[in-house]
Amino acid sequence: MKADPATQLRLLDLQALDTALDRLAARRRALPELATIAERSAALDSADADIVRVQTEIADIGRAQRKLETEIELVRTRADRNRTRVDSGQVGNPRELENLQAELASLARRQGVLEDEALERMEAVEALEVKLTDQVSGRERLADERQAAEARRDEQFGEIDTEAAKRRGERDALAPSLPGPLITLYERIRSSSGGVGAAALVRRRCEGCHLELSGGDLRAVAAAPADEVVRCEECRRILVRTAESGL
Repeated sequence: MKADPATQLRLLDLQALDTALDRLAARRRALPELATIAERSAALDSADADIVRVQTEIADIGRAQRKLETEIELVRTRADRNRTRVDSGQVGNPRELENLQAELASLARRQGVLEDEALERMEAVEALEVKLTDQVSGRERLADERQAAEARRDEQFGEIDTEAAKRRGERDALAPSLPGPLITLYERIRSSSGGVGAAALVRRRCEGCHLELSGGDLRAVAAAPADEVVRCEECRRILVRTAESGL
């Protein structure tokens, strides 16, 4: 393949723009804020699940508490009714009076058990509400941290995208001025060689693979016509001769 030396040098300019675009894309993908956002998002999902669990537990205890309170009220009502009958002196049958007094004692014990259980549930709810308050505060902190990271990410995305648009515009202006076959070869090599399709020969070393050319390879490059497109024998990238090639 033939291309005049000036065209080959412009190919290095194209490579520099492509390298800059690749680095900007890599920088965009590797922003530390992205990892922070992902971590905080996962933590928020976990926090939301924890909050729902505690809220559900509070609701469950609340339902059980209301059931207890209904049962306590029924016990109190029955005890009050029995106590009224006993205190009124209307029960003349000693056996019936004894049964009423025994039932009053049983109801008092039952009321005490139920009230103790209700108190335990109230204390459990209070502890859960404190826990819930802490969880909600923690979630708000995580949300604030994620929002701050998103703001930093968006700011840096803007800077990167602005720079990338500038480089892409320069590339779009340069690429059409290069021969189609040369661009096709360059793109094919670049896609299979880590994004580098053309490299300068500087002080007898290929800047693509960073290896110094052997004596025979160096002589072959030196002997090739100036408009011949040569390639590195080691990495097979297009090798562009420059004033610093050392030939």
